[in-house]
Amino acid sequence: MNARILGASALLLFVFGAAPALAVAQDRRDVQLADKVSSAITTYPSFTIFDDIGGSVENGVVTLTGKVTMPYKKTDVEKRVARIDGVKSVENRIEVLPVSINDDELRASIARAIYRNPSFWNYAMMSNPPIHIVVEHGRVTLTGVVASAVDKALAQSLASGFGDFGLTNALRTEM
Repeated sequence: MNARILGASALLLFVFGAAPALAVAQDRRDVQLADKVSSAITTYPSFTIFDDIGGSVENGVVTLTGKVTMPYKKTDVEKRVARIDGVKSVENRIEVLPVSINDDELRASIARAIYRNPSFWNYAMMSNPPIHIVVEHGRVTLTGVVASAVDKALAQSLASGFGDFGLTNALRTEM
């Protein structure tokens, strides 16, 4: 009887002692999986500066968030991510922006203002420019990453004044 209790205690000690190591290993796998998911999204040929997709990974389950301009992008991205080795399932919370000529014109005007500015030419020449312009019902949100607080403020200044109903600057800086 004592041997069983000792054996069970030793087993519990082993399981609980190994739990932190298993959690660290899972966290590492999730980080590696998040990198693969990010790459799958940014290399998607239809991903543009007018789309914003993010997400998270927990225990191999990928949750996609953000907004895209066309319904097929939502399903295409989900399919691309689901094919990645290690993805257990995908929860697709990506929203499709409503079709609007006014929103399309606003997107184009803001993109021209930002990416034609000499301060942003280095961003414009990138294969996937980092400043994303999301317009929904005339409300503009700038997302992505820029090099400095000055670039963030300049992008906001360039994006304002086009008849939008509001501007949110959600740009992040590298530093």
